[in-house]
Amino acid sequence: MNAPAPLDINGTAIDATFAEAFPMKATRLVITAHTPTWAMHAANSLAGFATSVIGCGCEAGVERALAPAATPDGRPGVAVLLFAVSSKELAKQIGRRVGQCVLTCPSTAVYGGIDPATSHAPLSDPAPLGSGLRFFGDGWQIAKMIDAGNGPTRYWRVPVMDGEFVCEDTAATVKAVGGGNLLLLARDLGAALAAAEAAVAAMRRLPNVIMPFPGGIVRSGSKIGSKYAGATASTNDAFCPSLIGLARRSELSADVGCVLEIVIDGLTDADVGAAMTAGIGAAAGLGRAAGVLRISAGNYGGKLGPYHFHLHELAAGLNGSHA
Repeated sequence: MNAPAPLDINGTAIDATFAEAFPMKATRLVITAHTPTWAMHAANSLAGFATSVIGCGCEAGVERALAPAATPDGRPGVAVLLFAVSSKELAKQIGRRVGQCVLTCPSTAVYGGIDPATSHAPLSDPAPLGSGLRFFGDGWQIAKMIDAGNGPTRYWRVPVMDGEFVCEDTAATVKAVGGGNLLLLARDLGAALAAAEAAVAAMRRLPNVIMPFPGGIVRSGSKIGSKYAGATASTNDAFCPSLIGLARRSELSADVGCVLEIVIDGLTDADVGAAMTAGIGAAAGLGRAAGVLRISAGNYGGKLGPYHFHLHELAAGLNGSHA
């Protein structure tokens, strides 16, 4: 079989490889508040310590800010996406995070953000929202049924010290995709950060995706397994510049001084693919002259998940790419 033709954009090589992603369960929550600042406070708190399901239980992040015209109660809002490996774990994380981070935040309310009638992602089991949090009302909570045109929906009004906490009874959830990724190989840290920041900014302009790590970027890319018993993951030594010439299977040439990874979760595989394409275009748009040497991706030979995002296919339609 012939080797794939090389592909580059502005002198940045695009590896003939694929990112391997896996099934997850997800939901969108819409948090509203008296001001945009307080809606964002609640959203950032809810999405804290949610970078990886390996140690955090879920992966979560702010999807976008919402104008009052786009929220259920006409107030400023923020849309947050949460991803977990199962419906049970997702429901647990929603209950804990909304209870501790949104219920507690001044002036907030929270609503399910996925409309089952229009969702492009396959629906999964609804997750409890207000149906569990209502017990904080200690018997003073009130249920309210409202029909906004899509059938009656139950809301809970829970008395709190600044008035009432309003919360939808349940949140629709969907089957989703986690673990899409890009590896950006650069001349040095400055070049890698500039490329990764540009890629994340481009991805964040798209709906239905999050990049859950700090600033959307992760430096501690991992591989499955370890030489130490009990460790499920360890450093991706093949992409560690300090191990060039030491690691048996280094993927790096001597001119690579830094590698940064971007992990993408999306409501559908199409959403993840679109975000990866935008990221490739933004990072490679800086080009080799800016120190962006290669773009690659992490996979486990197809054994981890059924979603395979081939970089050459994603990059084929970008202006400036050529074989």
